[in-house]
Amino acid sequence: MLPVMKRILILVLFFPLLECAGQAKTDISLFFKRGDRHQIDSVSSKRGNLFRKLGHHGPAIENQWYALRIYFDKKSAIDVYSKAKPGLELKEKQWYPSKREQLDGWGADYYKAGNTIGLGGIRLWDGENIVPLHPVSKRTALVERTRDSSYMEMTSDGIPYMGEKVDVRVRVTVFNNTRIAKVEATSMTGTALRFVSGINYFDDLEVQVTDNYIATWGIHPEDVAAEKIAVGGAIFIPESFNLERIKLEDQYILISGQIQKITFRILSANAREPGIKSNAQFLKLVENLISE
Repeated sequence: MLPVMKRILILVLFFPLLECAGQAKTDISLFFKRGDRHQIDSVSSKRGNLFRKLGHHGPAIENQWYALRIYFDKKSAIDVYSKAKPGLELKEKQWYPSKREQLDGWGADYYKAGNTIGLGGIRLWDGENIVPLHPVSKRTALVERTRDSSYMEMTSDGIPYMGEKVDVRVRVTVFNNTRIAKVEATSMTGTALRFVSGINYFDDLEVQVTDNYIATWGIHPEDVAAEKIAVGGAIFIPESFNLERIKLEDQYILISGQIQKITFRILSANAREPGIKSNAQFLKLVENLISE
């Protein structure tokens, strides 16, 4: 039997490995394209636009099933990276595997957010129109990983809104044990705001609108992936808020009353995953997860 001191030393060395294993189902990524692409925890811009300077155009996080990013510009849309098999890919492939790597089993960018809010993105409502989180006096992004989750934040300061300047923080969190991600929008100045979220769609997509969720399924008009693969997205409608719903030509939006904070839940899946080959199978997944 090993001496007591040696056993203690082994436990001390081994315990951090156990902690890392508990974190291995989510991850974070934030880096500048140029230079050594060293991972950073946060970044700020007074202009509010680092879209072309940052890797994957902004902060990104992932769970086993997909990754999410927030565009670091006036769109502040949430976009999706889809995976063929469970695992973590952001640190190694940085959102854009080669076409050969995609065909060999790595993930791909099948989802197209365009100029919309994407999947669960946040903007504001002035009573008649969508108000982007722009212009700003400063925009800040940060990423952080915890024991059982990873999150990214985008804080937009000094947004002109209804005759005053407001600050809005958007936090998106993914978790180790569920496909569902959480989107939280908060008024950092304490002003009651009308938040906008929702989900985008295209003419060829199947769209399901219920009292509990809005879901889309089909092939997005994206041109950066090696294959055309159907991808699904869903946003759950919070029961505790009386949200106004409006169908626009490219997105379904959900509009809150005047509040200081709201939380939405979103998820995604794609046809490369086992058991998710049709809209019916995707909707079954959504229905199974809605009670979580």
